[in-house]
Amino acid sequence: MTTEPFTTESQRHRENHSFVFLYASVTLWLMVVVAYPVQAQQIHFADITAKAGIRFTHNNGAFGKKWLPETMGPGCAFIDYDNDGYPDILLINGEDWPGHPHGGATTLKLYHNNGNGTFTDVTQKSGLAIPMYGTGVAIGDYDNDGYDDIFITALGQSHLFHNNGNGTFTDVTKDAGMWGANEFSTSAAWVDYDRDGKLDLVVANYVQWTEQTDIYCTLDGTHKSYCTPESYKGTSVRLWRNLGGGKFEDVTQKAGLGDPTSKSLGITILDANGDGWPDILIANDTQPNKLYINKKNGTFEERGVNAGIAFSEDGVARAGMGVDAADYDRSGHPSVIITNFANQMVSLYHNEGNGLFVDVAPQSEVGRATLLTLGFGCFFFDYDNDGWEDIFVADGHIENAIDKVQKRVSYAEPPHLFRNLGGGKFEEVTAKMGKAFEAPKVARGAAYADIDNDGFLDILLSTNAGPAYLFHNEDGSNRSLRLKLVGTKSNRDGIGAVVRVTSGADKQTKMLRSGSSYLSQSELVLTFGLGTHTVADAIEIEWPSGQVDRLANVKSQQTLTVEEGKGVVGVRPYKPSLKLAK
Repeated sequence: MTTEPFTTESQRHRENHSFVFLYASVTLWLMVVVAYPVQAQQIHFADITAKAGIRFTHNNGAFGKKWLPETMGPGCAFIDYDNDGYPDILLINGEDWPGHPHGGATTLKLYHNNGNGTFTDVTQKSGLAIPMYGTGVAIGDYDNDGYDDIFITALGQSHLFHNNGNGTFTDVTKDAGMWGANEFSTSAAWVDYDRDGKLDLVVANYVQWTEQTDIYCTLDGTHKSYCTPESYKGTSVRLWRNLGGGKFEDVTQKAGLGDPTSKSLGITILDANGDGWPDILIANDTQPNKLYINKKNGTFEERGVNAGIAFSEDGVARAGMGVDAADYDRSGHPSVIITNFANQMVSLYHNEGNGLFVDVAPQSEVGRATLLTLGFGCFFFDYDNDGWEDIFVADGHIENAIDKVQKRVSYAEPPHLFRNLGGGKFEEVTAKMGKAFEAPKVARGAAYADIDNDGFLDILLSTNAGPAYLFHNEDGSNRSLRLKLVGTKSNRDGIGAVVRVTSGADKQTKMLRSGSSYLSQSELVLTFGLGTHTVADAIEIEWPSGQVDRLANVKSQQTLTVEEGKGVVGVRPYKPSLKLAK
C-alpha cells in the first residue's frame, strides 16, 4: 500500500488554490490585531496533588517478567457524579498478576470534589472498589436519567457501572448484555452514532495477548524487554448499540467496524466531513489509523487512507497512542492530533475541508519538539483562555532501560504544552509552567477540567506504576464562558452537540465529546476562552437531534446550563481563583 494517491491529491489541492495564497496572507496580516491571541500571561500549573488529598499509586502488576500490559498505564477521568457542579476525579488501576502478589489489593479510586480545592476518597462507599486489571475509562449518561455513568476498559472483562444518583454505583455489565467480551481493551468513547437520543459505546481493543502467549523480546540481546505490538495479532474495535432499557447489542460487524488487523489505543469522535453525523477516528499502534465515516444508516465506511490520516507522510504506519480533535485554527473544520512512539513525532493532521487531512507537524514546533519523546495522553484545550486551542501531550517511555540503547531517549520525560499563536503556529511553553509541571514523568493518561469554578482549565495526569498528578491553572487573567448542556430530544449529556461562539471578530467551534486523549475522559463541559471580551455576542448550539438553539449577548465569567429547546436554565458565576498552591 502506498501513500501516492492522497499525497498527489494534496499537492493538486494546493496547486489549484495557490492563486489565493497571497490574498490570504495579506488578509491574515490585516486581521492580526483582532484575530490573533492576546499577549501571553504569566500562567503556571501548580502541583496541588498532596494538598488536594489525592493519594494514589498505579499498580501495573510488574514482577520482572515484563508482560506487555504492564506498559500501558492507567487512564484517568473527571466526572461530576453527584451533579454539584464540581468535577470529581476517577483514577483507573490495575492489580497483581495471579500468583504474584506484591503490594496488596488495589482498585480504582473515586475522589469527591469538596469545592474548596480538596478531595475525599469515596471509593468504598461508592461501590467502585472492584478488583480488575483496569486500563481506560469513558463517562456518559447512557440511560438519560441525569446522572453520568462509568465504563471501565480492562484486560479481560470490561465493566459498566450505573450511577444510582445517590453517590453509589452498580456494576450492570451482565444486565446490559456486555458480559463475556474478554479482550485487551484500551480507550472507549460514548457516541450517539445513529442519533436516536441514546448513547452508544465504541471500545478500542489492542492485541491478542495472554500470559501463556507472551513472547520473549530483547533490546540488548541479553535481557527481556517489552515487545512491540508487531509481535502479536491484532483485534477489532467493538461497537455497542444502546437498545434502551439498560440493554446493549454488539453491532460491530453490522456497522462495518469489524477489522481484526487493528491494534487500537485511542478513540476520538468528530464530524470529519461536516455532514452533522459523528464519525469515529481510531489511533492504531503499528497499523494504519482508521477513519470511520458515518453513512447515516447505522453503518460506517473506513476512509483513513483516502483522507490521508492512515499513515505518515512517507507511507509508514506509526505507533499511534492518544488522539483528539478540535478546530484549532478557526477554519470551522476539526483537525486531529495523534501521539506516536519515540523517534516518530506527534501527528498534527490539518483538516483541509475537502475530505483530506495533511500532517503539518513536520513544519511545526509541535513536530520538532516531540521527535524524541513518546507521547500518550493528548488534548486540545485553551489553557490561557485567549480563544485559541492549545495542545497538551503527556510523555513517558515504556522501557525503563531505553537510555542504554538510545542515549537521547529517556524513560521519564517532561510533558509538552504548546501555546497556539494563531496562523497555524505553536510555541512550546512547558518550561514556563513551573518546575513540578516540567519535571520528567512516566505519564500515560491525561484529562482536563475546571476543578474550582474559576474559569480556567486544570490538568489531571496519570503515570505508569506511579502517582497521579493534579495541576491547578494559576495567574491567568483572560475571560471565559462555560456551557453545560442538557439534552432532551438528544442524549442527556448533549454529547455530539456542536457549539459556535462569536465574540467580536472571533468565532470558535467546539464539539462536546466523550473519550479522546489516551484511556481518559475530560469533563463534559465546554469552555470558551474569550480573551479580553466581556460578552459572547452570539452562541449557536446544534444538538445531535438537529435542534438549533441560539443565545445572544451572554456575559463572560460564568457557567451556563443550557437545556435543549429551552435555553438557559441555570447560571453560575465564577469564583475567584483559590490560589490553591499558596
